[in-house]
Amino acid sequence: MPEIHWDSKLYNEQHRFVSNYGADVLQWLDAKAGENILDVGCGTGDLAAKINESGATVSGVDASADMIELAKQSYPTIQFEQKDAAALDYNREFDAVFSNATFHWIENQKGLLRGIFKSLKHGGRLVAEFGGKGNVKSIVDAIDQAAKELGLEHRVISNFWFFPSISHYATLLESTGFEAEQIWLFDRPTKLVGEDGMLNWINQFAQHAFVNLNEEEATSIIELAVRILKPTHFKNGEWTADYRRLRIKASKR
Repeated sequence: MPEIHWDSKLYNEQHRFVSNYGADVLQWLDAKAGENILDVGCGTGDLAAKINESGATVSGVDASADMIELAKQSYPTIQFEQKDAAALDYNREFDAVFSNATFHWIENQKGLLRGIFKSLKHGGRLVAEFGGKGNVKSIVDAIDQAAKELGLEHRVISNFWFFPSISHYATLLESTGFEAEQIWLFDRPTKLVGEDGMLNWINQFAQHAFVNLNEEEATSIIELAVRILKPTHFKNGEWTADYRRLRIKASKR
């Protein structure tokens, strides 16, 4: 997967819904005082801070240096470190591993799960939520349609995300040694901020689609994709993205 540049300022201002929705996943984590918990893909650190409020000791890792810098500035008492989630080097240090909106960016899922499994103490748990099968399908379809109309379809990449089904991810978990306890795939239509919400979303989250294009070509596709989506996804001054999430809880037995 090509490297993505995370605009931490844009993310914090326009896409805080990522953390806001992630707060609901914390109920599955049910962090306890005294536990040692790792937040994989911690982003700006907002959810790590919520975990910390439970009395648990939390550490956060993220591949983005900009995100880690912002997390450190916002929450200086929490340990944050830039680290590749697919190459974790911990050894039975954590009671739980938590992750929100991260796994679908990681190509090496076996490396990710092996590293998490090794990071957990015996009996430790993994709780995560990320894009599931069918996530943002209408947005991907609009980008593909726009590229085709502009004669650029062969240079656009639209399959860079990992959006698995329940059965696919259960198999991955079990093949790594985890016991899958709960897996839930559900629709979660997500409001985007402002009249340029869809434009900002594509610019932040779908950068990979346009790595083979120049700036003018990418802008043309994005603007056309937004126009294609507007009749169905822009209502009463608000954009909505067709999110589908996969939420998992698994344990190391």
